[in-house]
Amino acid sequence: MAWNEPGGGKDNDPWGGNNQGPPDLDEALKKLQDKLNSIFGGGKKGSGSSGDFNLSASALGVVAVLALVVWGLFGFYQVDQQERAVVLRLGVYHETVMPGLRWNPPLMDEVNKINVTKVRGIASRGQMLTEDENIVDVALSVQYTVSDPANFLLKVKSPELSLEHALESSLRHVVGSSKMDQVITEGREQIAIDTQERLQGYLDTYQSGILVAKVNIEDAQAPSQVQDAFDDVTRAKEDRERLKNEAEAYANGIIPEARGAAQRQLEEAQAYKEQVLARAEGEAQRFVNLYDEYRKAPKVTRERLYIDALEAMYSDATKVMVDVEGGNNMMYLPLDKLMDKAAVTRQAASEPDVRELTDKVIEQLRRDTQGTRREGR
Repeated sequence: MAWNEPGGGKDNDPWGGNNQGPPDLDEALKKLQDKLNSIFGGGKKGSGSSGDFNLSASALGVVAVLALVVWGLFGFYQVDQQERAVVLRLGVYHETVMPGLRWNPPLMDEVNKINVTKVRGIASRGQMLTEDENIVDVALSVQYTVSDPANFLLKVKSPELSLEHALESSLRHVVGSSKMDQVITEGREQIAIDTQERLQGYLDTYQSGILVAKVNIEDAQAPSQVQDAFDDVTRAKEDRERLKNEAEAYANGIIPEARGAAQRQLEEAQAYKEQVLARAEGEAQRFVNLYDEYRKAPKVTRERLYIDALEAMYSDATKVMVDVEGGNNMMYLPLDKLMDKAAVTRQAASEPDVRELTDKVIEQLRRDTQGTRREGR
């Protein structure tokens, strides 16, 4: 006898004497199905299909609207100011989107955001052969930005790898066209400029969407095996340039000085010439004026000329001998002492005072001479 059959005994009931049997799973599923049918308005197909139910048209519409809303919400996205968004519709390029809040249909469009203001960089180093068949070790770095997001994303499979290959090719071409001295010493800047121009040309040909901002030659030197010898050559060249600059500085100092001295002599000669001409013209004009005065008063003019001649002749003499007319006696004047005193007095006296004093002395001598003549008569 089964434990749940009537009369089976109280002790055989596993639910502790409860005459009800265990819950029927089929009954529970049937009740749940009925509740769902009542919610969505569905009906039973028949008495034989207890687990199936149908959704009404309105329920399907609600589900579709909800799915559409969710699908639309997933289409909104934000493009930052420093970014550009490349939109692919069904795998084909559609447009490049500017910054702002944007919407594209999900599952149809693929949005790829690319930073176009960020300055990116790569570095490269390698040994290269120069035009004069020397090996140099060159290290450089490149700074670049994305100028065309669509080309950067779609035209080239790996833009950074293409940039590295183009950079190495450009650098080898420029270094191979230059001599070693230019690469190691003064030609680095020009090599960087030429490399940037050639590299940008390659990238434009590839349609990579990359704009090279700067190429920097960080290091350029000979191989380590011969570095000491090249250092000696570099120092010798620096010494040559230093001596050359010193010689040029000396020449720049001597030549203007010599030119200045020559110009000074020319100016002095010209001034002397003008002085002599002016003095000659003045003497000639003075003679003409003196001749005119002589014609008016010959005696007075002749005496004045005589006095001026004596003054000019005795101005530097220390002694003066005066001859007395009609006699053999000579009169000695201690003019050396007078001249010494006159030299001290001349520093404090002006030109008119000296001339006045001279006139008085000459006048006194004239009076003495006239008195002597009268006594002789």
